[in-house]
Amino acid sequence: MRRLLRAALASGLLAAAALTSLAVAGPAAADTLICDQYGSTTIGGRYVVMNNRWGTSAQQCINVTSTGFAITSQQGTGNTSGAPVSYPAVYLGCHYTNCSPGTNLPIRVSDISSATSSISYRYVSGATYDAAYDIWLDPSPKKDGVSQQEIMIWFNRQGSIQPIGSIVGNATIGGRTWQVWQGSNGSNAVISYVAPSAISSWSFSVLDFIRDTQNRGAITNSWYLTSIQAGFEPWIGGTGLAVTDFSAQVNGGGGTPSNPPATTPPPTGTASCRVTYATNTWNTGLTANVTVTNTGSTAVNGWALAFNLPAGQTITSSWNAALTGTSGAVTARNIAWNGTIAPGGNASFGFQVTHNGSSAAPAGFALNGSPCTTT
Repeated sequence: MRRLLRAALASGLLAAAALTSLAVAGPAAADTLICDQYGSTTIGGRYVVMNNRWGTSAQQCINVTSTGFAITSQQGTGNTSGAPVSYPAVYLGCHYTNCSPGTNLPIRVSDISSATSSISYRYVSGATYDAAYDIWLDPSPKKDGVSQQEIMIWFNRQGSIQPIGSIVGNATIGGRTWQVWQGSNGSNAVISYVAPSAISSWSFSVLDFIRDTQNRGAITNSWYLTSIQAGFEPWIGGTGLAVTDFSAQVNGGGGTPSNPPATTPPPTGTASCRVTYATNTWNTGLTANVTVTNTGSTAVNGWALAFNLPAGQTITSSWNAALTGTSGAVTARNIAWNGTIAPGGNASFGFQVTHNGSSAAPAGFALNGSPCTTT
C-alpha cells in the first residue's frame, strides 16, 4: 500500500508522472494551487511540494504556501483495509528524479553528522488519514524509482487504518515512546513508528530514527539517505489537512575520523550548563543523545564535556563530537562546526553503547571543568 513510489504501477505511468511533475515545477513565491495529478513546485529555494494523487482518478487539490501546503479538495475514497488514495507532501532530497534545489541527498549514512527536522501539522475531524513523515534509504545513491527501506513516523492517525506489517515492540526515541511496526509492501521494506496520541508539532533528530532502524538490522552505515518527506495519506476526505511548516537539514562530516578536528578555539574557562540525556535502549545496547545547554550569560567557545559511564557500558561509535575514552571516564569535545554555544543555546551529540544489561545514565557531567545540572 501507499503512494506513487510504493504502488504497483506500470513503468510508463511512473515516467509520465515524473514528466508531469517536472513540467509544473517552479518556485512558489505566492500561494500556488496545484490540482494536477502529480503536480509539484518548490518553496523556500530548498524543498519540493507535490500533489501525488497516485491512487485515485478523483480530484485532489493542494494550496502551496511559503512554508508548506493545505489540502483544499480531496474527492477520492480508498479501502481502509488497503492503500490510501494519495500522498501530498513536502520533501528534501530526491523523489522519482525530481530533486529539491541544491540538496546534498543522497548521502551515505556513515557521512551524516546530523539530520534534524521541524514539522507542524494541522488536523481535521471526520476524515480517515494518517499524518506520515517518511525517511527513505537505499543501498545505492538512488535518485529515481523506489528506495529499499522506508521509515514512517505516524504523527497522527484517524479511522480504521494501520501501518504495513505487524507490531514488533516499542521504542523510545527523542524522549517519546513509539509503537513499532515492521513489514513489506512488496517493493520495499517498511518500519513504522506510531505515536500513541496526535503530535501537532515537533523538532527532532531524523538521525535518531535512522539509528534505531540500523540497530534493528534493516540497514547499515553504507546505505544512503535519499529523501525526507512530510505529508498525509488520506483514505476518505482530508480537506483542510495541512503541513503549516516544514524544515529539514542534513549535515555531512559524520563518522569517527582517526584524527578528529581540534576544537577552535580550545576550551577555556568555566561554564554554566545543563545536560539532557535521552536514550533508545534494547537488551544489550543503546543509543544516547546528549544535549548540552549553555545556561550562562556568555558564549562557550570550544567545549569539552566530561562524564563517567556506568560499569559494563562501552561506547562503540559516536557522532557530532570527538570522544576520548570508550568506558569509565569519557570526554566529548566539539568538532570544528559546533564549537560555539551561545547563551541559552545548545549543542548535541550522540553515541552507541554495548552493555551487560544496565542502561543507566552516566554521572558527573562537567563542561570545561564546571559541573552541569542534568535532566
